[in-house]
Amino acid sequence: MSQPPINLHGAVDLSGLARPPADAAQGGGDGTEAPIVVDVTEATFQQTVELSMRVPVVVELWAAFAQGPSAVLSRLATEYGGRFQLARVDAEASPQIAQAFQAQSVPTVVAVVRGQPIPLYQGDYPEDQLRAVLEEVLRVAAQAGVTGTVTGGAESPEPEQPTEPPLPPLHAEALEAIEREDYEAAADAYRRALAENPADHEASAALAHVELIMRAAQTGMQAVDDADQAPLTDVATHLAAGDAEVAAGEHQAAFDRLIAVIRATSGEDREEARKRLVAYFEIIGNTDPAVIDARRELASALY
Repeated sequence: MSQPPINLHGAVDLSGLARPPADAAQGGGDGTEAPIVVDVTEATFQQTVELSMRVPVVVELWAAFAQGPSAVLSRLATEYGGRFQLARVDAEASPQIAQAFQAQSVPTVVAVVRGQPIPLYQGDYPEDQLRAVLEEVLRVAAQAGVTGTVTGGAESPEPEQPTEPPLPPLHAEALEAIEREDYEAAADAYRRALAENPADHEASAALAHVELIMRAAQTGMQAVDDADQAPLTDVATHLAAGDAEVAAGEHQAAFDRLIAVIRATSGEDREEARKRLVAYFEIIGNTDPAVIDARRELASALY
């Protein structure tokens, strides 16, 4: 990846936000008490712009879905010993800052010198090219008379991860029952959750999993040996074998078995095998590649 040209004239002038001290016109070479790496929000953004009148600031716009802030960039900021400040912005939490920099994607990295944004790059950059970009930022800042440093030295804490919302009461009741291995009580709690909200997919998948545990506990892997000797029309035997295989993590074997049963049967027997196979899909997850392939095979077997 080639290094982008650095243009001192950014698309948006932020300098109007700053209230520089009297000596800011000369840039100032003294140290400023501020962290080297800081997490910036819309409430603190003005402080960042004001600091850029004395110290070069590198702004990293990141988002949780794009793997969060760059660890490499944070480490390099520390290595440079305060010659610039790295201001990290969660673009989802602070959309107005992202709009101010006209960021089209994340990560986006922009320098700010004397309130002027300097577009640097988008996406991930290898460390050697990052160093070259940072050196160019310092060169441009020096030309503008901005040669101050920050002396805080320590990286600010990573943004706090959002706390998970509490479980719905019936889900919590079911999990407590599972922890004490009372699967009947857990299944009852999930059924009541579904009665309250038939669209509760988490409860549906969890119920399917609990029911599988209870069925597999009664048969074990002996069910597989029994099914291998039974015709495909012996639905109950093959369903018990499918349960044992899924419980043992042999998902593909269970899928192949029940699809073969569906091809060989009709009426209520076929519908019972189909329902059990769909329950397996819920347990394993509809985005699993094996489930996606098995759904196609199921459609072919049915139609």
